Amino acid sequence: MQQIVFLDSDTLDASVRLHRPDFPHHWLSYPATAPDQVVSRLREADIAIINKVRIGAAELAALPGLRLIALAATGSDNLDLDACRAAKVAVCNIRNYSGPSVPEHAMALMLALSRNLFAWRQSLQEGRWQQSGQFCFFDHPIQDLHGKRLGIIGKGTLGQALGERALGIGMEVRYAQSQVDKEAQGDRLPLDELLASSDVISLHCPLTPYTRNLIGERELGLMKPTALLINVGRGGLVDEQALLQALGNGQIGGAGFDVASQEPPPQDHPLMQALQYPNFILTPHVAWASEESMQRLADQLIDNINAFAAGRRQHRLV
Repeated sequence: MQQIVFLDSDTLDASVRLHRPDFPHHWLSYPATAPDQVVSRLREADIAIINKVRIGAAELAALPGLRLIALAATGSDNLDLDACRAAKVAVCNIRNYSGPSVPEHAMALMLALSRNLFAWRQSLQEGRWQQSGQFCFFDHPIQDLHGKRLGIIGKGTLGQALGERALGIGMEVRYAQSQVDKEAQGDRLPLDELLASSDVISLHCPLTPYTRNLIGERELGLMKPTALLINVGRGGLVDEQALLQALGNGQIGGAGFDVASQEPPPQDHPLMQALQYPNFILTPHVAWASEESMQRLADQLIDNINAFAAGRRQHRLV
């Protein structure tokens, strides 16, 4: 009987229904696992389920019986894929499960910032409406997104889904020119031109050596002083210290982030410091986490494991 061990089950909400695989197995689940507990907890495992737990060459060398690592996520930054190949350990991930959730979260950040929702809420809590003596007051600027240009960096499933939603509210949508295929396309612009001409920039690209700190001091300087920067992609795509300075200097109009280079970020992290500014919003990496998306993730996770047990290649990275 195969043993399946989920090392960090608390990365899924307790409301998610995690069905069990179809084949005979023994299931073990741990809410969280520290680095020094990985090997001992997987010593008898045939299949490991992980979300953010790190597994590298050293751990794999101590786990000769491990046959599959099933990621409960799309990203694989926490895995040494080359070491998995060398150890003949298969790896599968989750794909296209958060199609509605992530672009909707990006839209929510864009709308909240453009309409200054948090500043208005704060004013109401302070009694400003009653003090005004009028049916409304005008303390905080409001900008329409209709007619504005949205520049999207990353034309994958999520980037295109955001583009479709933005078109639906009357925005003009352009994408950054691909670094792989630089052939001219009507809806693509070179990155610098996209940054300089867009009213909103939204990041939807993977974190690679090329894209790390893709948006830094120089790139922020190219953006309009009224422009918004949205990152629901990956922590590390933006130089966070440079962003903090840009917000403090009024260099850009605002920013909405759902990811950080370190998660959870310590209190002295640049994004935590940026919370002092009313035109910055930070959410705790939950753009993907609608109830519907989490259930799709859980269902696909078990489907991937069932496929592996049946000898089918499904969503394989290795």
